[in-house]
Amino acid sequence: MAACGTAGAAGGGPGRAGVGAGPAPGRGSGRAGVGTVVVAALAVLGSLQVARGAWSGPGEPPLQPYPPGQHGPRHGHRHVRDCQPVKYGNVTHEAWPADNSTAGPVAVTRTFVSYIHPEGSDRKAIYGHFTFVRNPLSTFSVLEPGGAGGCRDRRKAPVEETAKLRKCLVAQNGGYFNMETGECLGNVVSDGRLVRDSGGLQNAQFGIRKDGTMVFGYLSEEDVLDQSNPFVQLVSGVVWLLRDGELYINQSRAAECGDTQRTGTFDKFINVISARTAVGHDRQGRLLLVHVDGQTESRGVTLWEMAEFLKQQGVINAINLDGGGSATLVLNGTLANYPSEHCSFDSMWRCPRSISTVVCVHEPGCDPPDCSGHGQCEAGRCRCHGPFWAGPACDTLDCGPANCSLRGVCSAAGCLCDAGWTGSNCTEACAPGSFGPSCSQRCRCQRGGSCDPVHGACSCPAGFYGTSCEHECPLGWFGPSCRSRCACEHSCPCDPETGSCNISHRGALQEHLHTAGQCLAFLEKEKSKDKFSLSESSWLSLSSALALLLVLSALGNVGLLLQGRRQQRDYRYLPLRDINGDTPHSPTPAAWDLEDLQEPEDTQEPEDT
Repeated sequence: MAACGTAGAAGGGPGRAGVGAGPAPGRGSGRAGVGTVVVAALAVLGSLQVARGAWSGPGEPPLQPYPPGQHGPRHGHRHVRDCQPVKYGNVTHEAWPADNSTAGPVAVTRTFVSYIHPEGSDRKAIYGHFTFVRNPLSTFSVLEPGGAGGCRDRRKAPVEETAKLRKCLVAQNGGYFNMETGECLGNVVSDGRLVRDSGGLQNAQFGIRKDGTMVFGYLSEEDVLDQSNPFVQLVSGVVWLLRDGELYINQSRAAECGDTQRTGTFDKFINVISARTAVGHDRQGRLLLVHVDGQTESRGVTLWEMAEFLKQQGVINAINLDGGGSATLVLNGTLANYPSEHCSFDSMWRCPRSISTVVCVHEPGCDPPDCSGHGQCEAGRCRCHGPFWAGPACDTLDCGPANCSLRGVCSAAGCLCDAGWTGSNCTEACAPGSFGPSCSQRCRCQRGGSCDPVHGACSCPAGFYGTSCEHECPLGWFGPSCRSRCACEHSCPCDPETGSCNISHRGALQEHLHTAGQCLAFLEKEKSKDKFSLSESSWLSLSSALALLLVLSALGNVGLLLQGRRQQRDYRYLPLRDINGDTPHSPTPAAWDLEDLQEPEDTQEPEDT
């Protein structure tokens, strides 16, 4: 902790303009020691070099807080936390809810000419601009140089050029950068995109989280990468000027330098007069952008004077951004400050420096910025194209409370009705002769047929069939689409419309049938030429002859029957054994009786034949 106390005790205080001004009464820790004496001596040496005006040439001495090749302290976040005043506990940053009002202009810029030390002999005038920003969550952005990808490509661009790309109402230079390589330094988050992570580098930070909270102070890498309430804008400065309404330069010096062998460079950065820019806020939650004109070692303010001036204006928290020759203010696309950098084409003139990141105040942004491709962002609100795109992001199609009556789909052109329905809200059925989605197709049914309103299939009238009702019913069929079979006797055709078997009134059909009959008779006649056949008279003669023969045959049979009855014959029973010559025996009385019974009356012996 001794190192913390030593670093915190050194440094200048407010009250005197110029380089190497001593600490004001009541400032710092009040401790004395060898380290303090050494640091003060280094600061005085640096001041003497500045007083000599050693810088020459068309350029301006670079206003850098660290030696070349280094940016930021070597220690980590824990050192910053441990070395800060006890009253802040373990919290190394301050959070403040941002103004979210939408009434009035987005930003108001005021020009000031003020006097520092107005009652003293060293009275001097300073001039610059204050910009008061409403609703910074929607109206403030950190921009990469020359547009997106500028930090990756290590671009440098004038503030005017970058501001035009985003249509900035007010634009100032932002974070620090390597003037040789163009590398962006510190943390950079632009419109929700993490552009650069410093890896926990401990410099004063300003950011806006997703919920609109403004954050000032020192952040760990975990704070920077936190996704529970992520940063949507973040930029790194050097030196926390005001913390909770009080000057915080000594404490900031201990947090951001910490290396006593390099405090001469850091002290010179704090105590030299130069052009300065800062970002802060007031008690109403309005974001403040502050620009003070100057030129390093010639005019402008020290950081002590800057902090005291901001405190007098009611600023609560503020951090210092890049200054010196980088300090630039652009209002509505036009340069509004006096640059300190000499123009390359003629040193008589002053030109704005090409710098790195830019802080920009613009019309309220929309989420998403392009309004989902279905609208235009105006004053922070999406104005949706057409009557059917709706919602804050123009990403919802709304065809009215009926929602296309559940018979269609809402589109950018209105309701796309299902097949069979039409109308602005799909409440009307297709009219006769039309079918399909939104009734956009025409029926092709002939003969007065009607089509299905959904798929367009034809329902043919009685007597016709076919995909377009183009065919008449074939003979033997009738009814709608010819689905019914005729029931006439002798397979006669029926009326194709009614099915009636009396078709005498249909002359055309009669003529058709007569013609068909003649054709069939002719065909039958042609077929019979090659076959054996008898005429009708031949068949009659043959039949008569056969009948006569049948009669004669019957008469002959009757005659034979009568002749047979006139002949008498005597039949006697002879046992079979007598005929076969068996041994004679005397018949029993029963056998004789049977023989007598069977003996015929006519006992005449039959004639020998």
